[in-house]
Amino acid sequence: MNILLNEMAEQEKLKHFIARIEAGEKIEADDWMPEDYRGTLIKLISMHGISEIMGALPEKEWVPKAPTLNRKLGIMAKVQDEMGHGQLLLRVVEDLLKPFGKKRDDLMQDLFNGDLKFHNVFHMEAKTWGDAGLIGWLVDGAAIISQTNMLGASYGPYSRALHRICAEEVFHAQHGEAIIMALAEGTEEQRRLVQDSIDYWWESLLLFFGPPSKNEVGSSKQDVTIRYRIRTSTNEELRQAFFSKYVKRILSLGYTIPDETLRFDKESKTWIYKQPDWSKLKVMARNEGPRSQDRLNLRRISYENNKWVREALAPKVI
Repeated sequence: MNILLNEMAEQEKLKHFIARIEAGEKIEADDWMPEDYRGTLIKLISMHGISEIMGALPEKEWVPKAPTLNRKLGIMAKVQDEMGHGQLLLRVVEDLLKPFGKKRDDLMQDLFNGDLKFHNVFHMEAKTWGDAGLIGWLVDGAAIISQTNMLGASYGPYSRALHRICAEEVFHAQHGEAIIMALAEGTEEQRRLVQDSIDYWWESLLLFFGPPSKNEVGSSKQDVTIRYRIRTSTNEELRQAFFSKYVKRILSLGYTIPDETLRFDKESKTWIYKQPDWSKLKVMARNEGPRSQDRLNLRRISYENNKWVREALAPKVI
């Protein structure tokens, strides 16, 4: 009887919860929430937060190598912003982890153990200044499309964090576009840097939005995130929005896209394109990308070297 009553009480809580999010209310950290909602948020936001931190590393490599002092200052400021975004998001996750007795330190250990993933694009190399510019222009551009789709997320703390993050990401995309435009208006060698970067990053940009369905990689959380109003669009809708925003811009600069099948179908009003190799998402998830281990090792060293700071700032028990 008690089990039955508990199940009925849980169902009533769930019904009330769904009614709240459908009415546009925000769920807060201390509110009751179903476990799959909490679990989905933890996975989504922790990956987002870690990706902000790991995503700063490809550009960090270009701080000492940027061609002018102003470019060094610009990319250094961007790296600082990305680290701040990561810290903000991990604090959001920390509140969600309280029922499990876990903290941000546990998230870092999950990263080092391979249990916490970060976006596929940040496993890639940034070999040239063209790559550094393209990360800001197209990778951050793709991130803005994905993140603005969640500005109205039903989880209040994430929604509020995203409003700040997206505002700053717009500047990051403009910073990257400025680098690309300077190269596009430069010498033939400089123009070639941009074309090489487009060729190198294009497939990774398509993979960034995730598979159209679980059929491609075996699992997908997009249905859950849409059902709980964490976001509103599917992975494919976001990818289509990316095409609509950037394909004409790339072509207008005189560059080509490494996909001879890419075209806009007026009848279906969708972009037709060559499917990326979805198996590469699993390769990145196993931390087997071109720079996966280098960047993880850098984070491990930094985390260990700064241990004394965390200990000095930790509350003292008297």
